[in-house]
Amino acid sequence: MKAGIVGLPNVGKSTLFNCLSNAKAQSANFPFCTIEPNIGVVNVPDTRLEKLEELVKPERVIPATVEIVDIAGLVKGASKGEGLGNQFLGNIRETDAILHVLRCFDNDNIVHVDGSVDPIRDKETIDMELQLKDLESVEKKLEKVKRAAKTGNKEAQKEEAVLTALKTGLESGKSVRAIVIGEEDRLEYVKPLQLITDKPVMYVCNVGEEAAATGNAYVDKVKDAVAQENAEVIFLAVGTEADITELETYEERQMFLEDLGLSEPGSAKLIRGAYRLLDLETYFTAGVKEVRAWTIPVGATAPQAAGVIHTDFEKGFIRAEVIAYDDYVKHGSEAKVKEAGRMRVEGKEYIVKDGDVMHFRFNV
Repeated sequence: MKAGIVGLPNVGKSTLFNCLSNAKAQSANFPFCTIEPNIGVVNVPDTRLEKLEELVKPERVIPATVEIVDIAGLVKGASKGEGLGNQFLGNIRETDAILHVLRCFDNDNIVHVDGSVDPIRDKETIDMELQLKDLESVEKKLEKVKRAAKTGNKEAQKEEAVLTALKTGLESGKSVRAIVIGEEDRLEYVKPLQLITDKPVMYVCNVGEEAAATGNAYVDKVKDAVAQENAEVIFLAVGTEADITELETYEERQMFLEDLGLSEPGSAKLIRGAYRLLDLETYFTAGVKEVRAWTIPVGATAPQAAGVIHTDFEKGFIRAEVIAYDDYVKHGSEAKVKEAGRMRVEGKEYIVKDGDVMHFRFNV
């Protein structure tokens, strides 16, 4: 599952990417510094994993990860191929969620592609390009469906009505995620189109160091502007975060954060947010060899969760032995959880909960 970092040129996308991943994307003070998308696999910060490590003392610990893609900056006219438009839009179509970086800081030394700082205008520029690309996709599909609908095909007529609603919404400047369509119709007719503005989005407000803990007036404007969008908004000082990641020791990084009034790096908050945005959750396996966080979609069943470890686990699934994370911490070990009668045995229908500690029994 990938989250793509998007935004106008020069808003801090590549610097953010560098903070999030070990990869060092080139970042410089001019547009189109990133041409090929950089991909980084980022660990998801999770204090529960640290607690399990403390209790189990395993040989190794493996966190959950999420893929972050740094995509080239987009400009006006991208939907018609301006700048790196077609390539940008192709790259973003392949992601599952969007991290939309908005410049929310003043700095005369860093050029803005439109000459002034205005995150709402920047957001609308990108929204419009993505909406125009989606409109193109919807119109193509609508042409085909209309022909079938004219023959009296009831299914095609139903699809035509949904596509027409999409077309009208996009033409009025709405993103697909904000267009009201019934859940069944959305699943059947909208999801298969893989429209860009249907993807979940988090707005990342890039603020100056002085606003790292509190945000600023630009951030407040963004929150007001996206209130109807069912989108997340977070703010972080990307340049400062980059400086923090360069520090040698954990102690130095913590001191820097405390000076800013932060309890953890903003990047940690962002990664967890991206994980939620992708509709993912974590379960754990805990043994002396390894304590590990496994990534599953929210709503996964026990056999599906087992299949993430190995397909044979899913095929031959018999049962799952499940301990709630809080019970594990309360009792301090698997043996003591069993003694207290807090280990449960669950079957194929069990929906895994975020934080479950699990063992699978299977037979192939």
